[in-house]
Amino acid sequence: MEEKQESINQTIEQQPNPSMETELPKKKEKKNKKEKASDAEILKLKEENATLNDKVLRINAELQNIKRRNSEEISRLMKYDGETFIKKLLPVIDNFERAINMDDDNLEDEVSKFLSGFKMIYSNLKNILDEMEIKEIECIGKPFDSMNMEAVLTDHDETKEENIVLDCLQKGYTYKDKVIRPAMVKVNN
Repeated sequence: MEEKQESINQTIEQQPNPSMETELPKKKEKKNKKEKASDAEILKLKEENATLNDKVLRINAELQNIKRRNSEEISRLMKYDGETFIKKLLPVIDNFERAINMDDDNLEDEVSKFLSGFKMIYSNLKNILDEMEIKEIECIGKPFDSMNMEAVLTDHDETKEENIVLDCLQKGYTYKDKVIRPAMVKVNN
């Protein structure tokens, strides 16, 4: 009897179950749909990840550029620190030069004593300007340079070449490597 039961069980197992056969393709279809959906979702996430990585790289590069520009601007500002003060001081130096250039025929009068004091103050100012790398623009007898000079007058001198500076009406100055005041000159035409 046991043998009969076993043989019946074996035949049952060997025979295909019709309900099982229809369930398997349905499960496979559902599984395939899920896999396709998850593959599409994975692709979508990979694209989003790549986009976000690109954005992060761009933002990082932009931040580095901002830092570099900021650092350059700070160093430039520090390099030319005091430029506004120097620009305000230059007319005072011009006035000292005008006072010093006064006629000093009689060395015994009061004006001569004042002029000697002005000369001492002027020489101290010139020393300070030299220490701060403020240089006078040499222009008389040189070719006109529009980067360093402003032509305010023209004249004609046949003994000199054309476009040569004949006279300096107001001195020009450079601060380190920057022109802070161009020289006002008379140019030969």
